[in-house]
Amino acid sequence: MFNNRQQPKKKRKSRTAFTNHQIFELEKRFLYQKYLSPADRDEIAQSLGLTNAQVITWFQNRRAKLKRDMEELKKDVEHSKVTSSSKHIIENIHDLRLLKKSKDGKILCTMMP
Repeated sequence: MFNNRQQPKKKRKSRTAFTNHQIFELEKRFLYQKYLSPADRDEIAQSLGLTNAQVITWFQNRRAKLKRDMEELKKDVEHSKVTSSSKHIIENIHDLRLLKKSKDGKILCTMMP
């Protein structure tokens, strides 16, 4: 039926420790070119002493980081708008001198002179 023989597991490549110079050059290129052509990839890999696979992976990871950062920024902006709006409402409420509830449970806002 099934082959009981264990297939050897593929060994995972260890994490690449990029030098500061390599990161600087990769980031510099990423600023104006988010996707590399094969020729550009070959040129960068050779000039930085990296493999094509390392350059491909670095750019994939960097695009993913950019996407995460943009989503977080969007959330921060939305939160800021809500907070700003809430502050505005609270400031308006502070301008009111008195809040009263009517007998039917409705809130009446009256300004005191």
